[in-house]
Amino acid sequence: MKRLITGLAIACAATFVMAVPAQAQIAPKNPVAAVKKQLVAGKGVKFSERTTLSTSFMREIFVRRTGTIGFRKNGVAASDITGKFNIKASDLGEEAPELVKAMAKPERTIWLGKTSYLSGGIWAGVVPEGKTWFKMPNGPTGGLSGVVGQPLNVAEPVTLRTMFKNAKAVKGGYAGKVTIRDIRKVSPWFRATLQLDKPSAKLLGAQISWRLSVDAKGLPTRLVTTYPFGVLDGTPKKNETLSVDTRYSGWGTKVSIKAPTEDDATTKPKEGSEDTLEDIEILKGVNVGKIGG
Repeated sequence: MKRLITGLAIACAATFVMAVPAQAQIAPKNPVAAVKKQLVAGKGVKFSERTTLSTSFMREIFVRRTGTIGFRKNGVAASDITGKFNIKASDLGEEAPELVKAMAKPERTIWLGKTSYLSGGIWAGVVPEGKTWFKMPNGPTGGLSGVVGQPLNVAEPVTLRTMFKNAKAVKGGYAGKVTIRDIRKVSPWFRATLQLDKPSAKLLGAQISWRLSVDAKGLPTRLVTTYPFGVLDGTPKKNETLSVDTRYSGWGTKVSIKAPTEDDATTKPKEGSEDTLEDIEILKGVNVGKIGG
């Protein structure tokens, strides 16, 4: 899967890195306390982000995502995220595998804590005719594109507290590093997003570097993280990195994230699509053989 994703990155149509607008410089406030005040059922926050892949021979915008995160009293209750790899089907050529072509289309994931509903992208080829959503118990938060999305969810107080164990104040916010081991231990979001199966000691020791900008109230406005691309397959390498730039807006906005209707969703993959599910490494932690059972 890592080779597949790397190949997609090479095929990306974008050939430039978008300029990042400057942020207003303000004295940093405590984001842990500020975020905890926002955690009310029925409220949430919106975000937009882009992921950039850098290797020894390229630097390209890889994935763009937008979404809404819904809150509960102590953290995240649900999310609704749309992601798209930065490629076009025409860039891949007629002989590209159908799975790769499908990854060039947007995918949407509704995540309700214990259950994911996935549509578009590769999932359009998984559901039978007449169905739009693939229902997956213990599924990922952001589908396939979410694997290279923001690994740190600042709406989780436990995640923020873990990040801030080794943080320092910088102009407009904070910066620091956190290991995969530490964040995986405390963050339900991280575990659901990456679904790492028996990670190695080397992988668990890999670090995520981060910089968090906050507003006058201490609420996060921007989070930039950088970590080894090899986290995806358990072989992190310093010369292959992912940088995820996430912008937050509308803290405390009213949010209603609901599951699709049962008539529009299915747990049973289309006949002949089982191999597609087994090929997706984000499902390592899911017993595909039980899906649809």
